[in-house]
Amino acid sequence: MSDIAIRVDSLGKQYRIGGKQEGYRTLRDTLTETFVSPFRRARKLLRGHAYGAAELDETIWALKDVSLEVKRGEVVGIIGRNGAGKTTLLKILSRITEPTEGQAEIRGRVGSLLEVGTGFHPELTGRENIYLNGAILGMRKAEIERKFDEIVDFAEIEKFVDTPVKHYSSGMYVRLAFAVAAHLEPEILLVDEVLAVGDAAFQKKCLAKMGNIAMGGRTVLFVSHNMGAIQNLCGTVVLLDAGEVVSNGPTMRVISSYIELIQGEPKSPLDDRLDRKGDGALRFTKFYSISSTGGQTDTISTGENITFVIHYETAKAEPLKNVTVSIPFYNHMGQYMFMCWTRLTGQDFEEISSSGRFEAYIPKFSLMPGRYTVNIYCEVNGILADWITEAASINVIGGDFFATGYLSPDAHGGMLVEHEWRCKPDNLTED
Repeated sequence: MSDIAIRVDSLGKQYRIGGKQEGYRTLRDTLTETFVSPFRRARKLLRGHAYGAAELDETIWALKDVSLEVKRGEVVGIIGRNGAGKTTLLKILSRITEPTEGQAEIRGRVGSLLEVGTGFHPELTGRENIYLNGAILGMRKAEIERKFDEIVDFAEIEKFVDTPVKHYSSGMYVRLAFAVAAHLEPEILLVDEVLAVGDAAFQKKCLAKMGNIAMGGRTVLFVSHNMGAIQNLCGTVVLLDAGEVVSNGPTMRVISSYIELIQGEPKSPLDDRLDRKGDGALRFTKFYSISSTGGQTDTISTGENITFVIHYETAKAEPLKNVTVSIPFYNHMGQYMFMCWTRLTGQDFEEISSSGRFEAYIPKFSLMPGRYTVNIYCEVNGILADWITEAASINVIGGDFFATGYLSPDAHGGMLVEHEWRCKPDNLTED
């Protein structure tokens, strides 16, 4: 028996956009069109228009020449920007849509969770939909009954299991949908980014369940923008961009390719950024860092003394009062690391001039080597004045933080903390 669960060969999916969808035509419509068409063509030519140019439909390739293999028991992540073709790929593998070219071979019973309530009938109760989905997966009634209580308990809908699902909230919907897809023992589980609908506790439970499924030897394809979840669950990752596979391999290598892809997109200078929020009472114009040697830099050594500088201007000539400023730092997977905030240090500004710069000094910069992004945020009198996400990127390289020549291994956390050790005998009285 082959150990390949999914084989995709030169898969492509084309969609037509912008074209007018024709309805059903009667015999009279056809005869009328045949008679009128030559006159319409002549009129367009006389007006200088190429006949049919306006009627051409535009097409796009959501997937183009995608090939990959997934072995039985593998947990494979599918990542990429919005519109990269991730959901289209799962829809083809779920047999919801057909490919335009190429083929996909699937060996095993497939359970899919592509959007909230996929395959649910709104008029049926939760109980009836569990049996319906089990039947669609090809399970016998006895198998479904054996798993029924576990599904209801996981979904936390005991009180509503006999209520039509059209009355469920989106959270109840997605809990039941995931519980059905995960517990009815599919050999292959396809999961899209629907977990974002649930609360944090539910997401944690779902990720733990997918981990258990993977350890049970079943195959999982997991689409997500949560790089932390991808890193924890997946041994292999496929990166899609513009419908094509641009990287396929070990998780961290492909995640790094994805980060380079999205961070490599040119950003406007801070002064020109339009994707900002706030009333504009204060406006950030420039951000940079100054190294311990006094020069501007976007590369910082771990353990180096560093100053972050934010230039600003105000909407009016007079000074502003009661100003708070913050700079949160995020790692390459979008996970929050720490924040410099005037309120944390008791240094909110009672009054600032109409233009100038804020400086945040950090002795012994503690982030581990890697690439990080910063947001910048300001409130004036408790009202948001300016907020820019991903305002800048910084690179951190290894430095001698502890003055010992040693750094923590990359996999052992994202920050370094000054500390010291002591060893005391048990018979020593505690101070």
